[in-house]
Amino acid sequence: MSCSFDLEDGFNGPVCGLDEAGRGPLAGPVVAACVYVPPAARDLDFWAGVNDSKKLTAKKRDALFDLIQTHCICGIAEASVDEIDQMNILRASLHAMTKAFDMAGGQPGWLALVDGNQKPKLPCTIQTVVKGDSKSRSIAAASILAKVTRDRIMENLCTQYPAYGWSKNAGYGTAIHMAAITEHGITPHHRQSFAPIKKVVGAAR
Repeated sequence: MSCSFDLEDGFNGPVCGLDEAGRGPLAGPVVAACVYVPPAARDLDFWAGVNDSKKLTAKKRDALFDLIQTHCICGIAEASVDEIDQMNILRASLHAMTKAFDMAGGQPGWLALVDGNQKPKLPCTIQTVVKGDSKSRSIAAASILAKVTRDRIMENLCTQYPAYGWSKNAGYGTAIHMAAITEHGITPHHRQSFAPIKKVVGAAR
């Protein structure tokens, strides 16, 4: 079952959705996206297949990624591993959302629907929506852009560091990933503020 535009209806102005991907992994950036669906694009056929990115296949996400960017106003931004370690992952995620909103040309007159229960710093009205990627098409669209972008980043990094299996685990602490850390140590792309990595760094000193 796809998401609807119900949350976007009734507001006298543009409504955008924001979501992020990559808060839990041990490596790589966190990526956020902002999507505003213009009224003329709401009735396009592809929306019937838009849902929480985690409920879609990689092939479906890739196809929707191109369609969303073609027909919507979008912004995609990331917070680096250094920013995550300096700010903490929550603040870095919200910082990436703020950048994504700016990249989408967000304005004070917009309404921002934000997945979750935390608000990024935006110059407009904000409505947080728990599990919003299953309730709002603009948030679901943002979740697709964020996840596809981040997965591609990790696939690219995997060509440089193949032992960690990032093309398949996206940086999460799977058995293969943890075994590679034990054997090879950490890379510049590991989040040293995360407990499993901090433990490895501490043991190496």
